[in-house]
Amino acid sequence: MDALDVARWQFGVTTVYHFLFVPLTIGLSVLVAILQTMWHRTGNERYLKLTKFYGKLFLINFAMGVVTGIVQEFQFGMNWSDYSRFVGDVFGAPLAIEALVAFFLESTFIGLWIFGWDRLPKRAHLASIWAAAIGTNLSAYFILAANSFMQNPVGYRIDPDSGRAELTDFPAVLTNKVALITFPHTLAGSFLVAGSLIVAVGLWHVIRNRDSADTGAYRFATKFGSWVVLVASAAVLFTGDIQGKIMTDVQPMKMAAAEGLYTTESPASFSVLTIGSLDGSREVFALKIPYLLSYLGTGDPNGTVHGINDLQAQYATQYGAGSYTPIIPVTYWSFRFMIAFGMAAGAIALLVLWSQRKGRTPSSKWLLRAGLAMPVLPLLANSFGWIFTEMGRQPWIVFGEMLTRNGVSRSVSLAEVLTSFTAFTLIYATLAVIEVKLLLRYAKAGVPDVSEQPPTDDTDDAERPLAFAY
Repeated sequence: MDALDVARWQFGVTTVYHFLFVPLTIGLSVLVAILQTMWHRTGNERYLKLTKFYGKLFLINFAMGVVTGIVQEFQFGMNWSDYSRFVGDVFGAPLAIEALVAFFLESTFIGLWIFGWDRLPKRAHLASIWAAAIGTNLSAYFILAANSFMQNPVGYRIDPDSGRAELTDFPAVLTNKVALITFPHTLAGSFLVAGSLIVAVGLWHVIRNRDSADTGAYRFATKFGSWVVLVASAAVLFTGDIQGKIMTDVQPMKMAAAEGLYTTESPASFSVLTIGSLDGSREVFALKIPYLLSYLGTGDPNGTVHGINDLQAQYATQYGAGSYTPIIPVTYWSFRFMIAFGMAAGAIALLVLWSQRKGRTPSSKWLLRAGLAMPVLPLLANSFGWIFTEMGRQPWIVFGEMLTRNGVSRSVSLAEVLTSFTAFTLIYATLAVIEVKLLLRYAKAGVPDVSEQPPTDDTDDAERPLAFAY
């Protein structure tokens, strides 16, 4: 084990941990805005209660996401300084815009939304949560545009003197075809997570607090969240299909590794289960669906999909001697876990809707257990999706331009990386406990009382200090 191995583990652990909060923040920001819009248009108190209830869960998650996200920026300079030096001119542009525009937009208007209850005009207050949601989604786009450059470098040139990548076409970076499809795919996955949380919390209250005066609000929440999950599941499949075709075009090795396809096939079969040799060079056993991989990869049932061994030979000729094959079991199984966990969440959403048909009230303990597992399933799907995306690109840190081993900080020792890795892991474990306890505490508390409260003193409203609305 050397500094490179630990640096990769550290970045992988902190990234996956941070991304546990990202999709929930992206999805809940929009769904809370929709709930508040429903209250604004109808005046129905039910929607106001749900807005404040799920808004509180959104704010807890948002705060934790900000804290964990800051670490990501530091790591580029800490452990990956050679990478930052090589690609900073390109990579820094979308990240700078994300921080200066998108993050400031969402953080400013979230503050107005928190403290603006009963102080801002209703329309202005509603506009603040929508502005925050837009900022959150813009933030995601700029970050994905930066990551997409690593997958499919565009809009740059290599300076012959410094050897650095220099930005030549910023619009090309923002309109990278990988970014254009990764963004909606990520949004769909985010709504899958957010909808699942709404279902889980609502279903728990419906079954455990059947005689509550707010049962109607919880029943609506479970239906609302279930429909969000189903629509998001369809969007994930649709965008994932397009993403697979683009991936086959720009990163054929990643598609081959995802399917355990060792030799070029035309037509190519989709692998239900493939067992390879221990050295990862050939197929030992496979259960396949004919023609499906060709369609998923090229749009043509008879299309050609290149195999791992053929691509390895091609890359060795093109880039020089060495292995250009990712870790096959990791890419193969992370791809399948991503699909399986996402589909499982959709299936549970169907069961939840079926259990409430014709006004029925669900009561099954098994359904409750499945519902409580719902938020975890799409979180796992998202995590395995990013593991597949990043591990499938290996050994490249910037595909075709820079190998991962060449991007690590050469002056950082193994002991230093181990120290920071250990510290981050312990801190993140502590934050995880805090996050889960806060979410469970406020989720169990239920929707707030939103009835008008008479003032307790004669202080003029304009002179009262700003207070947290929850």
